[in-house]
Amino acid sequence: MEPHLANIYESIADAVGDRPALVHGELTRTWSELDRRSAQIAAGLSSAGLGVQSKVAFFLYNGPQYVEAQLAAMKARFVPVNINYRYRDAELAYLLDNSDAEALFFHSSLAATVDQVRERMTRMKVFVQVPDDDTPLLDGAVDYESFAAAYEPMPRIHRSGDDIFLLYTGGTTGLPKGVMFALSSWAETFPVAALMLAGRDPETPLDKLASVVASMEPEERLATLPAVPLMHGTGLTYGALLPQTLGAAVVTLTNRSLDGHELLRAVEANRVTTMSIVGDVLSKPIIRAIDEGADGRAYDLSSLRNIYSSGTMWSSEVKQALLQRMPHIALTDIMNASEGAMATQVTTGEGGAATARFIPNPTTKVFTDDNREVVPGSGEVGLLAAGGRVPVGYYKDPVKTAETFREIDGERYSFPGDMATIEADGTITLLGRGSQVINTGGEKVFREEVEEAVKRVPGVRDCLVVGVADESFGQAVSAVVAVEDGAVVSREDIVGFVKKELAGYKAPRHVVFVGDVPRAPNGKADHKTAKVVAEAELAGQRGRICG
Repeated sequence: MEPHLANIYESIADAVGDRPALVHGELTRTWSELDRRSAQIAAGLSSAGLGVQSKVAFFLYNGPQYVEAQLAAMKARFVPVNINYRYRDAELAYLLDNSDAEALFFHSSLAATVDQVRERMTRMKVFVQVPDDDTPLLDGAVDYESFAAAYEPMPRIHRSGDDIFLLYTGGTTGLPKGVMFALSSWAETFPVAALMLAGRDPETPLDKLASVVASMEPEERLATLPAVPLMHGTGLTYGALLPQTLGAAVVTLTNRSLDGHELLRAVEANRVTTMSIVGDVLSKPIIRAIDEGADGRAYDLSSLRNIYSSGTMWSSEVKQALLQRMPHIALTDIMNASEGAMATQVTTGEGGAATARFIPNPTTKVFTDDNREVVPGSGEVGLLAAGGRVPVGYYKDPVKTAETFREIDGERYSFPGDMATIEADGTITLLGRGSQVINTGGEKVFREEVEEAVKRVPGVRDCLVVGVADESFGQAVSAVVAVEDGAVVSREDIVGFVKKELAGYKAPRHVVFVGDVPRAPNGKADHKTAKVVAEAELAGQRGRICG
């Protein structure tokens, strides 16, 4: 079998066609239905004039349509393109133009934004609208169900493992960049992880995966719940694509923001085995919902085996709170970026590492600026580098590709920009993005380190740390803090606590209290907005003092 995700999914549909593949509220689609519907959509896209490696963009919330349309693109050898559904017209126009998209799938509730840009999208061949409210069909667009029903399923074809998947990342600075992955790399690595998750032989050949899926008893079968958006790498890969290579059902939530009780009801009803989240901010609503229970009883979460998290720090305190309530599960904290996976940390009821401490992948290294490998235990700070199956590069950006994907001693590595040290025992301590280091009085402060310290202050619910301009120090460490309901926490409490845990220069000089810390819907930190909030508050304080 040619290593390609579409080939794997087709073999699974042939083997276990009657098993659930997609669950969304009351809707369930089987693997046979997923295969047929995605083949119909693929035929429709081909009829619209798309060719091999044409780009198909998804401006969609979580739901079965996302998975179906994405598989359709892979079936026909088109290139899937993710779009952040929070984008406004200028951002959407940029990404559609930069990706050379020729087809766009979008939810009706996002139609107004699409309408603002569609006249500029001269390359676009088809707009497909997915109904999710009473917004009328956009002029020139086609209804999703009508589009699928109009075509016979596309015949199966030979595909190349070199086909590209385009995953756009916002990064830390500048405009979004499209990271190009060869589908062969995912088709060869995702099943290994899925097999290990299911307790099966990770060396099973690709052409034997379907027979393994067919042999799985009901209690062994995988069901995955992406509690974060599929348009982000964590939700897409760990929440859907990876477990699907072993026949998992993908369970998506109907609410657009996380409802802990809806999530736990879905876990219980669908016997979910694995879930993808983003750190503390999504863990806490889950913990609260577990404690509140369901109509006077405890939720049955016995099917859940593993929770994945990536994209932000996941504190050891919150992990322990989850394990106290679900001691049977494993918590897998993944240190990665869109440009490559680098390390993991698995915490169980039997123990785990401290916050931000990870076991590196065999191909992960830490290098200094002059390409010298950091010696374990030296305390030296370096750049994390992911080796092995790294992406092809950035789409239409050879300069940035050359900066991020470099060859050292004959091996190709990806350098997403994360800074770290290697401890004497070989574990990695993640410090944060080098591009976001706060320079204060000649000292470098990694904001994630300070954030985790502040979040350990009794009564603090959430925190982001930013650097704001300061005449004396260049930048001042500033904490934007949300406290628990009813808690009383002062600036002095926070500064004093941090100084007991970290060097004094790392303690916040300014503390701004807010109702909620700025975060994206998937829980990722919005440091840009946090900085604006901090600067506005501090400017107001100075104005009041001067007045």
